[in-house]
Amino acid sequence: MKGWWQRLSGPVKVGLVAGALGALLTVIGLLLGHLAPLTARSLFLGVLLGGGSWGLVSWAIASAAVDATAESPDHPSRD
Repeated sequence: MKGWWQRLSGPVKVGLVAGALGALLTVIGLLLGHLAPLTARSLFLGVLLGGGSWGLVSWAIASAAVDATAESPDHPSRD
């Protein structure tokens, strides 16, 4: 039986990794920043917006790259 990570497609893996990295960097920025007080709401929204936007955009770019490669005449058919 395959693990859940092996069952995911390449673009989904890229999106999850980039989203986790975006969320981590957002948390670090909130902890080190002195612009606003750190609250549970700011932490939640930072993780949601930072991780979500990085994950979504990187997933979309990776999906477009896979689609462009699959439609390329130089790429072997997957029939």
